[in-house]
Amino acid sequence: MDVELRGITKRFGPITANRNVNLTIRAGEVLGLLGENGAGKSTLMTVLCGLYSPSEGEILIDGKPVRFAGPGDAIAAGIGMVHQHFMLIPVFSVAENVVLGVEPTGRLDRLDLVTARAQVRSINETYGLEVDPDALVGDLPVGLQQRVEIIKVLFRSAELVIFDEPTAVLTPQEVEDFFKIVRSLRDDGKAIVFITHKLNEILEIADRISVLRAGEIVGEGDPKALSEADLAEMMVGRPVSFTVAKAPFAPGEVLLEVDDLTVLRDDDSLAVDRLDLQVHRGEIVGIAGVQGNGQTALVEALTGLARIAGGTLRFAGGDITRASTRERHRLGIAHIPEDRQRTGLIPAFTIAENMVLDTYYDERFSAGPVIRWDAVNRAAARASIDFDVRTDSVFNAVGTLSGGNQQKVIIAREMSRDTQLLIAAQPTRGIDVGSIEYIHRRIAEARDEGDGVLIVSSELDEILALSDRIVVMFRGRIVAEFDGNDPGISRKAIGLAMAGATA
Repeated sequence: MDVELRGITKRFGPITANRNVNLTIRAGEVLGLLGENGAGKSTLMTVLCGLYSPSEGEILIDGKPVRFAGPGDAIAAGIGMVHQHFMLIPVFSVAENVVLGVEPTGRLDRLDLVTARAQVRSINETYGLEVDPDALVGDLPVGLQQRVEIIKVLFRSAELVIFDEPTAVLTPQEVEDFFKIVRSLRDDGKAIVFITHKLNEILEIADRISVLRAGEIVGEGDPKALSEADLAEMMVGRPVSFTVAKAPFAPGEVLLEVDDLTVLRDDDSLAVDRLDLQVHRGEIVGIAGVQGNGQTALVEALTGLARIAGGTLRFAGGDITRASTRERHRLGIAHIPEDRQRTGLIPAFTIAENMVLDTYYDERFSAGPVIRWDAVNRAAARASIDFDVRTDSVFNAVGTLSGGNQQKVIIAREMSRDTQLLIAAQPTRGIDVGSIEYIHRRIAEARDEGDGVLIVSSELDEILALSDRIVVMFRGRIVAEFDGNDPGISRKAIGLAMAGATA
């Protein structure tokens, strides 16, 4: 199936998200789609999936114009999307998740799971997906959960498959397996759209690349003739540096000491299992691992957001095991949370209000019970300039900013005060190369100024770019440690440790 987007424009009131976009997606081909945050990729794909109607332009399938009244029409036309955040029910089996909404039925309209299992096995065999139809989805690792999403799309007879940031939570070994699946889909004649921020991956998997900037196609090309630098410059409109400049590694005294830390989940299972860790002044420690192996619980325990079941925490020589979040904050611990919209910002509040969410009570901004808004606004304006938050006013709602600029607001809030330790969880998740370059530079500057830095990231490239020391978490424990400044460091060894293997 060949799909053509011809002259697609999508407006939301005075805002134009896509402008006269022409894009061809061919059967038996992987089209890589790149663009900064806010470039219009998601809007374009939601138009293609029938969630939005275009303001102008048309969609053609095999040369014939089509018009979608909703996503059901797009699915019926053979268009499917595997979303970055999986849409699965953990307590259902693989087969039950796959057929949800299009359930095969037998006598008396009862669910025919025998037929469902057989269809899942058939798709498994065709594309080498190797997923047990009877397994509970909640028991599967993320790599297999992603395969369930692929089976769901294929079960609905998709001929065009859109992958949105598909490798965000995969280990390097899982990425290799995933690419084999994508190639098998392509070789079977499926049309593939591959959306990602990872330039090295798109160069490896794509047969053709298109780049969106400010809602328009600004570049296309053959990945064999392009470099990561070429793609980054097309995306951002300027050259981008991929090397994080850091001063020579000269760590100071131990700043954070974690001893025998245990943290429980809500169901009393172990999230962090008797973990030991140290962070020195002037050092970046990177925690690598597939998401869901206790990293979130560790960060919440360090920042005072989760109760500790056992062990001790020491910071700058003092015991902070029972210290409140505000006490830790006042001691100079900064926190960049992993989910900027749920736990980092209040989208409806202004940029200025978000800048002081955790310092509004400070004497700089408060006169007793009254907030000094003139001081807040001046500080927010200054921080927006210093941290390159791109906005025309600090009185705009922070939710109107792009993802990268929302992340810069959090970084400005946390790093524009006197800090000793920066704890950054997924600091560049879902943002473009230009914003990543800026955020990495600010993190490196904090380390060079003598702060300790602890970074948790599912992006191995980010861990390798920033870390002086790398530790790997698996099932709540640290299972391996590597010298981040070793030029011969093995990505394979780190990837194996992330998957729980030792060799």
